[in-house]
Amino acid sequence: MGVPDADGQGPPDGLGGLPPEWGRVVVPDDASALADEARQVRRDLRRDHRHTHHRPARVRLGLPVLVLLVSMLITLAGLAAVTWPRPHRSGTAPTVLPRSTTAAPAAVGPLPALDLVGADDTPVPLRSLLPAMIILVDACACAGEVGTAATTAPAGVTVVTVTEGRTAGPATATGVRPLGDPAGGLRSYLHLAAQPGTAVALLVDRQGTLVRVVPELGPASDYRDDLVRLAG
Repeated sequence: MGVPDADGQGPPDGLGGLPPEWGRVVVPDDASALADEARQVRRDLRRDHRHTHHRPARVRLGLPVLVLLVSMLITLAGLAAVTWPRPHRSGTAPTVLPRSTTAAPAAVGPLPALDLVGADDTPVPLRSLLPAMIILVDACACAGEVGTAATTAPAGVTVVTVTEGRTAGPATATGVRPLGDPAGGLRSYLHLAAQPGTAVALLVDRQGTLVRVVPELGPASDYRDDLVRLAG
């Protein structure tokens, strides 16, 4: 029930000093009369608490999922761009032309003006023997291949065997001129490393131009046309 203030003002059955928009506020003598209102207030508070507690959780969970999906899409797009088959520019496979065996090969470079050592230990200018087929036999005597080259070479083409060292070594076939290369200048100048079991042949024309290097001396069919051109 209402109680007047110290000056005797205020309603006798309500609370004074409250905002007028609150209306008439009455405090009952028995607090149990407010049980229904208290239960309703607690329900409203619990409902508001659930809303404010779960909404940020959904936001926090949704943002990482969105970032993960975007990252996966970017990764898949990059993989597709790398692995996707690309068409040929011309629309067809490139045509590979076979190497002609009759065309003259491009010149490799000039033969160095070296003086090698002959069978009698006398200096022999290498350019004085041109045109020539010079066979490096320090890694392999290859007597059979050297003999084939000597019989294949036309008249006017000298077949020379070169061994690294101060001695020329014996002639391994008829018509072959053995020479020694004391300083290994020929291999060094041409940057040709010795491969065990392999003889390298150099084809040099009469102007001193190294027209072809045969990295492994084999059958005569590999170089016969080149020897004919050297003699021409």
